[in-house]
Amino acid sequence: MSGHTHEVANQPPPLGDYDAWTRDAWLRAAVVRGGVAGFDAQASALGSFVGSSEAREHARLANRNLPQLKTHDRYGRRVDEVEYHPSYHALMARAIGAGVHSLAWKRESGGFTARAALFYLWNQLEQGTACPVTMTFASIPVFEHAPALAREWKPRALADAYDPRPLPLAAKGGVTVGMAMTEKQGGSDLRAVATTAAADGDAWRLTGHKWFCSAPMSDGFFTLARAPEGVTCFFVPRSLADGTRNDFEIQRLKDKVGNRSNASSEIEYRGTRAGRVGEPGRGIATLIEMAHHTRFDIVVGVAGMMRAALDEARHHARHREAFGKRLADHALMANVLADLALETEAALLTAFRLAAAFDASRADATERALQRILTPIAKYWLCRRMTPVAVEAMECLGGNGYVEESALARLYREAPLNGIWEGSANVICLDTLRAIERSPEALEALAGEVALARDARATRAFERARKLLADRDNVEARARIVVESLALAVQAALMRRYSEDAAAEAFGRARLDAPSHAFGMLEGCDAARLLRRVTPA
Repeated sequence: MSGHTHEVANQPPPLGDYDAWTRDAWLRAAVVRGGVAGFDAQASALGSFVGSSEAREHARLANRNLPQLKTHDRYGRRVDEVEYHPSYHALMARAIGAGVHSLAWKRESGGFTARAALFYLWNQLEQGTACPVTMTFASIPVFEHAPALAREWKPRALADAYDPRPLPLAAKGGVTVGMAMTEKQGGSDLRAVATTAAADGDAWRLTGHKWFCSAPMSDGFFTLARAPEGVTCFFVPRSLADGTRNDFEIQRLKDKVGNRSNASSEIEYRGTRAGRVGEPGRGIATLIEMAHHTRFDIVVGVAGMMRAALDEARHHARHREAFGKRLADHALMANVLADLALETEAALLTAFRLAAAFDASRADATERALQRILTPIAKYWLCRRMTPVAVEAMECLGGNGYVEESALARLYREAPLNGIWEGSANVICLDTLRAIERSPEALEALAGEVALARDARATRAFERARKLLADRDNVEARARIVVESLALAVQAALMRRYSEDAAAEAFGRARLDAPSHAFGMLEGCDAARLLRRVTPA
């Protein structure tokens, strides 16, 4: 009888193996709207891996066995290498091999939408590897500012081949690219860069200290340094053509709250060889393009993380019983889960509308203006919502969610990062105000997008923001109110256009009529019906 105390009952079964692409009707519909054809096999291949027990185990191991810094070899020679658990490399190989970093630049049409689908799927699995994948993706347009560099590096950055060996470019079939901008005295104020650049023949030598450098084992880095003309963009290869390592000293790895599989670091340049990228003194403007693309990835990635949180919470609630019935059948739990589903759907619609704008930007000036303004707006709002989504999903599991064995524990620690990376909330809101001031057509493009839905709530939210923008003396202090109003106007409009009427109505009431954005406060709707819209049934 004593063994009966250890019988396991009333616990949900493991998630098992599933195809995260095939079972997500919202995602597949968004890709169809984006005009992407012939994509099912590629997306399903990645979706099947993302939903596999094998992948989840790799994610667990990569985050429990942290990267280790090796500054010197056994003989005392400086090597500045980071050693990762094999599961990290396994994940990187799958992401890069699937083209998660490259697809946007390879498809003739719908490339950003197709790649967004892959990145959305990947962020349901693991986020530490998403960082070097994103930076490699975002590096491609920056290479264009240095044609000779582009000829050498772009083909390998676009190769769907992962090679972690620290070798010179000529010896590698594929490379990853990182970024090192911020310094301890400046942070987001890149004008305060103190790293210096001195000409050395056709090359440059950099001297300085970078406070944050993610993925320091990447093959090359875009960075900022102060040249005679001002802050300038440079490219630093980790290995030189003769096979020697560049002077790139890793001082320490950051002990971060989350994103632990990714070895963010402090680095020091000591006469480090570099090549100039773009115009002298225009370094910040040159690298802003990279930051703009990483912000796009943050929007897509956070939407994928919300989907992961929803799936974990719903799976638990569908199998766990309390007080005589399944958790999901209790009215209040159904209300919470349905509200999380609305948030997740609105985030997906926002992310893929942004992807469609990126796809259309080259040929359509209005779409180009829309993607410029919608990127910071969506980045701000989805990041603001990610942490409460993670907390609420964790609470659906109760104590089972508040242990490291739960995927939600890692997701919870990951949740704040994207709101900080590539511009914290205040920086993003001020960037939005500057974008509107410099390009009034951007606000009008957003107005046109909202008007398409003919949704009274969305229109009121947009007009509220427009009124606040007109008060130029006080607009900075109210920047968060402005950006939130614009974000919710866009989301309510997208829900009205692309979701079911009941879901659009419930979202509008909860986000634009209710006094609180807390989850589980839906009124006047059939929460159980809203929840049944989430696949699988």
